[in-house]
Amino acid sequence: MKAEVPQYHQLLWPTLQALKQIGGSANNDELVDKVIEVEGISEAVQQVPHSGSGWTELEYRLAWARTYLKTVGAIENSSRGVWAITEKGERLSEADVAAIPAEVRKIRKSRKDKPDDQKETEFQSDDEVPNGGWKESLLKVIARMQPAAFERLAQRLLREAGFIKVEVTGKSGDGGIDGLGVLKVNLLSFPVLFQCKRYRNSVGASAVRDFRGAMIGRSDKGLIITTSTFTPEAKKEATRDGAPAIDLIDGDQLCEFLKTLKLGVETRLVEQVVVDQEWFGRI
Repeated sequence: MKAEVPQYHQLLWPTLQALKQIGGSANNDELVDKVIEVEGISEAVQQVPHSGSGWTELEYRLAWARTYLKTVGAIENSSRGVWAITEKGERLSEADVAAIPAEVRKIRKSRKDKPDDQKETEFQSDDEVPNGGWKESLLKVIARMQPAAFERLAQRLLREAGFIKVEVTGKSGDGGIDGLGVLKVNLLSFPVLFQCKRYRNSVGASAVRDFRGAMIGRSDKGLIITTSTFTPEAKKEATRDGAPAIDLIDGDQLCEFLKTLKLGVETRLVEQVVVDQEWFGRI
């Protein structure tokens, strides 16, 4: 049976409650993880992919839920991607939240009905909800790469990030280990094993456990790079007490690293020319 992902309107109240429970503010990942915990959403539901993007369907719908809550002023977000509940959001009841979709439709209609010179910014999300965006385009490009090419991309990324002696093993039956590198920090050096996963579904806890098992006797440091996301269970498993910690890089972080290191991604500044009419009037 196909896992049923809650609709965005079913996630409005859980999102608000999760934000309250987490202390009133949280970044995207923290908020998603808390909603999953609050609602007891299964790992199978967490892993359902959203077609045509590096998002899961749950993340996609939670992004819309945040957008709707923001549109009515229940939550706000900063330029650093941190969401916070507002005074209005604190006062909303579950019945109030249930009425938000209808309220947003009215807001959108009022914006469309305004004359062009009075229209506000077109309804959109600052949360990168869904239709496009450079990260989605980049992840689509990576998804079309051959497996060996993706491993070479990971190799280049690690080298640019300061790793030395980075090798891609390219061996089958190697316990899921795709390569190794050495991270030098001051006078110390650490061998790090890495694994590359071009998943459509989220990476679950079992994948992290399997990778850790393959690391035994070879290194205490591991890194998993994926084009998708990690489930909360996978994140917990990666930092489980008494076991070697494994660092995780998801699709969003991968895009940011490639952008920061200028690997196949460039930022172009658009020149804006402004005519100073007052200046000419003073001639």
